[in-house]
Amino acid sequence: MKNSIAKIVEVAAAVLQRPDGTFLLAQRPSDKMWAGYWEFPGGKVEAGETARDALVRELKEELGIEVVTAYPWITRVFAYPHATVRLSFFRVAGWRGVMHPHEGQQFSWQRATEVFVRPLLPANAPVIRALELPSLYAISNVAELGVEAFLTRLQDRLDAGLRLIQLREKELSREEMRILAQNVVAMAHDHGAKVLLNGDVTLAQEVGADGVQLTSSQLAGCAERPDVDLCAASCHSARELRRAQELGCDFAVLGPVLPTRSHPGAAHLGWESFASLAADTSIPVYALGGLATDDMITSWQHGAHGIALLRQAW
Repeated sequence: MKNSIAKIVEVAAAVLQRPDGTFLLAQRPSDKMWAGYWEFPGGKVEAGETARDALVRELKEELGIEVVTAYPWITRVFAYPHATVRLSFFRVAGWRGVMHPHEGQQFSWQRATEVFVRPLLPANAPVIRALELPSLYAISNVAELGVEAFLTRLQDRLDAGLRLIQLREKELSREEMRILAQNVVAMAHDHGAKVLLNGDVTLAQEVGADGVQLTSSQLAGCAERPDVDLCAASCHSARELRRAQELGCDFAVLGPVLPTRSHPGAAHLGWESFASLAADTSIPVYALGGLATDDMITSWQHGAHGIALLRQAW
């Protein structure tokens, strides 16, 4: 075990993102291993460096740019035949300078839903899938709004760009939930948005939803990942986050981060504890609890993929 750990190579990787959602891939030059394969820019972390230090240095050396804004994101371990690497990914949203291929490599701006360069380094496939997830995850609030008002607001939000929804209505009967879910899924799919149902894999499959949000109790008792396209998990601890990763979930929701209106006086994580728990996770983590749209950048700064909102989403 000690030998295996000693062989892990620490790497900093950059997801350089433009405002239009595209990100940069670079083709490995002919004098390097895996020549011709496409990857996210970056390189090895040297002795005495943090992953962020390495990111800044590598992007200066490789691309000639100076990092201005970089958010910690996910960490993935991948075993290649020659070495096991731990890739610390950062989403780089701001930089200075004009990009230039200092190592003679080719560049290409891609979209997560339509990557056309090939071949990709094997470690990159789940990362690109994670980039398909939007920053906002909206949780339904029929209980307070009523069905008609909720559907009206959902239409408005879909028109404005909402692309990921969790349908969570514990007060509805299963038949009421079925009818609501059918309407929500149809509306969402008309806009290219995705819908996850909270806790009910069977109903999600029946109504054509895109996936399921596992409750923490379901997560603990699940022997294998449900047969759905998207599987998310509600987490409140490091143990639950580890279980979500082991199960192969696509993302997790972690909270509550701040005090919430629905549970006044209940314990909450705070941003520093959230960042500590989210660090080194291999799947995107959404921050949940007591948040508003203005908290998006704060969530990115603490390692979140984005935020999950209930009342504030509508």
